[in-house]
Amino acid sequence: MKQRTLISLGLAVGLLAASSVQAATLRLSSWLPAAHPIVKDMIIPWTEQVAAATDGRVTIEVLPKPLGNPPSHFDLAMNGIADVTYGVHGYQPGRFLLTKAVEFPFLGNSAESVSVAYWRMYKKHFEKANEHDGVQVLSMFTHGPGQIYNAKRPVKDISDLDGLKIRVGGGVVNDVAKAIGVTPLLKPAPASYELMANGVADGVFFPKESIKSFKLTKLVRHATLVPDGLYNVSFFLVMNPKTFAGLSKADQAAVMKVSGENFARLSGKAWDAVDVAGVAAMKADGVQVIDATDDLVNQIRARTASLEDKWIGEVKGKGIDGAKVMGDLRAEIARVAAGK
Repeated sequence: MKQRTLISLGLAVGLLAASSVQAATLRLSSWLPAAHPIVKDMIIPWTEQVAAATDGRVTIEVLPKPLGNPPSHFDLAMNGIADVTYGVHGYQPGRFLLTKAVEFPFLGNSAESVSVAYWRMYKKHFEKANEHDGVQVLSMFTHGPGQIYNAKRPVKDISDLDGLKIRVGGGVVNDVAKAIGVTPLLKPAPASYELMANGVADGVFFPKESIKSFKLTKLVRHATLVPDGLYNVSFFLVMNPKTFAGLSKADQAAVMKVSGENFARLSGKAWDAVDVAGVAAMKADGVQVIDATDDLVNQIRARTASLEDKWIGEVKGKGIDGAKVMGDLRAEIARVAAGK
């Protein structure tokens, strides 16, 4: 009897120990306010999906304050300072090359279509190049199509952009800005209000939601919306590899099931919705919102056409056929938009 009791007690202790190893609360460092759509409408719903998919064994806590500045967030995850982070590839100039594929002008009007296609292209073409060495990649996504906003004048012709100082987020948009005649100011998104309020920047290149999210509707006076977008910005969602390895195989699979394409679609849908709300907020605060004319679109195309060709040449060194990637990406965006 005593021996059976000891065996039972040992089994109970073993099971308790196993369950304590399986359970994990992960820390997510977020550099955006809790009310920002990325946090409220994308990250928080995803953390809830992770908890549900793992039956509560894996929970993700969004920390009340970031553990570093926005450009540091890839390294925060890589070095284990945070378990999970998200961020903008372009905030670290020169570090990521392949992710620029999704940032070129005129890729599409829907963040959902572009983001889902982007994840598929990452798995098909980019993952093998290992540009994200040091982290577990959970997902890739983009914001809504970037547009033109300023406090000085309506932008109806390419010449209206001459000399404007515009806050940009890095990556391809920096090259686009130079090509179309503006002076780019490379700063993280949260710096935009101060830059415009102090007259350092005349305007911003942002998706439609961001004018509302960063409280710029009373500073921006003119918006020009470019069909299919002036640019996109590439984002990552990553986990520290040791943290990921510490999860059970079942929980690793569960986390990835609600990440990857699922998160790309979740974030894209949310961004498309808040873009609509962003335009409404601008109009309510008296921002003059106009659509780019065909002439302006053609002028932008002519000025930016060489950027993609340059990138195609650069990625050859990584063993990537850039022309095929861009063809596949555009075809996949159309497929996603058609419900495939």
